[in-house]
Amino acid sequence: MTSQEAARELLREFPVVDGHNDLPWALREQVRYDLDARDIAADQSVHLHTDIPRLRAGGVGAQYWSVYVRTDAPDPVAATLEQIDCVRQLLTRHPEDLRPALTAADMEAARGEGRIASLMGAEGGHSIANSLGTLRGLYGLGVRYMTLTHNDNVDWADSATDEPKAGGLTAFGREVVREMNRLGMLVDLSHVAATTMRDALDASSAPVIFSHSSARAVCDHPRNVPDDVLERLPANGGMAMVTFVPKFVLQAAVDWTAEADENMRAHGFHHLDTTAEAMKVHRAFEERHPRPVATVSTVADHLDHMREVAGVDHLGIGGDYDGTAFTPDGLADVSGYPNLLAELLDRGWSKADLAKLTWKNAVRVLDAAEEVARGLQATRSPSNARIDDLDG
Repeated sequence: MTSQEAARELLREFPVVDGHNDLPWALREQVRYDLDARDIAADQSVHLHTDIPRLRAGGVGAQYWSVYVRTDAPDPVAATLEQIDCVRQLLTRHPEDLRPALTAADMEAARGEGRIASLMGAEGGHSIANSLGTLRGLYGLGVRYMTLTHNDNVDWADSATDEPKAGGLTAFGREVVREMNRLGMLVDLSHVAATTMRDALDASSAPVIFSHSSARAVCDHPRNVPDDVLERLPANGGMAMVTFVPKFVLQAAVDWTAEADENMRAHGFHHLDTTAEAMKVHRAFEERHPRPVATVSTVADHLDHMREVAGVDHLGIGGDYDGTAFTPDGLADVSGYPNLLAELLDRGWSKADLAKLTWKNAVRVLDAAEEVARGLQATRSPSNARIDDLDG
């Protein structure tokens, strides 16, 4: 049996739980949620990284759909609700393939039914507008993790890619983490500053996740996780889900991306814009300056390092598909996960190791967060703290 065949066999039993996919944002940007124009029951490879046939081909068994909105959205709460509504529409349209999931038990039930468990993650604390009531509202609508920041600081937490302001988490930020623990909402530390990572680990009584981050020791980008933080995951019980974004995994791509982003801004586009017009500018730049290409091996290098530092029980996968303009060779879209597993098998990872990476760790972490929440709800009422009360 080849490594590729062995990978596919393993995925039939222990499919991938992917921590982060931006399909809802792509649908918003491309067709304003016209799901007939981007019917994911059919091949959408011209427009998207994601559709149901390729999710099936990639061995995906659970997906955290990101309900991301930009930090400069005029009404981020309303925009987040629209993103949640998009996911709900997708679940209604495709019940034979996508199963709503709120708990670890739901994930296992979906696996037993051969459907793709569909969970949601809010990408950035700006989505709650400094309101713990709004946080609870998102949880009630099915959001099961919140990334504390996106690319910009929020009033109570520092981002990895903004100028430090809070020095990590403020007092209100720590209260946000505690309330997420009480709810059973996973604290996601992708995108946050290293100081915020450390403060959140100090404040959290439940396992944390990094929904789509790689190793800073392998690629020195602030979006990645330093070793001292990875070393704390075993005691916390959390997990880091490796991302595939070339500018986070390949050092040469970090430098190239800085130039490409500046070119986008010079042409009047946000550097994260993936609309057709913006991509024309991107491609013209790439023709003049060939893009360094990451590969499956590049991503595997991160996983090897993260395993050495954090241990195999604390790793997962968060590809960030449809949230990035470029992908590695061999991981072009959601059908590519078997290629990564085959590479890891060739590097000596056992099938038991890979079962943890793809499925078991993610289910365990959500289950543990639910258990912590049950204990906290028995002793703690919902917090009505306001940012002005705690941070002045």
